[in-house]
Amino acid sequence: MTQWVENPELGRERGPIALARAWVEILLRPSSFFRAKIAPGDQAPGLTFAATVVFFAEAIRLATTADAYPVVADQPAASAILWLLVVMVLVTPAGIHLTAALQTVILIGGAGDRAGVSKTVQVICYSLAPLAFLGVPSVWVKAAVVLWAGALFVYGIATVHNVWLPKAVGLAALPAILLVGYGFGGNAHVLAAGERLLEAIEQAIG
Repeated sequence: MTQWVENPELGRERGPIALARAWVEILLRPSSFFRAKIAPGDQAPGLTFAATVVFFAEAIRLATTADAYPVVADQPAASAILWLLVVMVLVTPAGIHLTAALQTVILIGGAGDRAGVSKTVQVICYSLAPLAFLGVPSVWVKAAVVLWAGALFVYGIATVHNVWLPKAVGLAALPAILLVGYGFGGNAHVLAAGERLLEAIEQAIG
């Protein structure tokens, strides 16, 4: 489930610079990325990418939010490092694979020309790209990146599994909501932004 293909069929680059390029491309040109950079069996780079995104999100949150993580034995620095490791190494891969398993089951009945589980895992990993900004202490930023990640999730599933986009919305909605909405707290961020927007409209009208 975490295979790293040295010479992937579609020629994806490796290393930190490649991670940065993948992040930029998935944000700016998701269509070309999902069509050209998702290789069969090549999960490890995707999982590394997802862990890196989570690292930046959590690092920003830890730096800007008080009491952002549990402190163990009065060791804040060690506790922060432990928190990052647990989230990156254990929680993120587990959440992605559970989501991929659910998405695969749903696709069995809804996508006749679906790709393999490996590609589903990669789509999920790379769709998390906007969540690098999730730690920014702004309700608007949080809501925007959550919706962006959800849209990439659905679009990636549609592209990689050859599913009509409106149909992909139905097929990928539940996994996306569970991972991005609940796993990353996206639902709360979107609701908070909606409440702020309604308050602003009411004040403007009143």
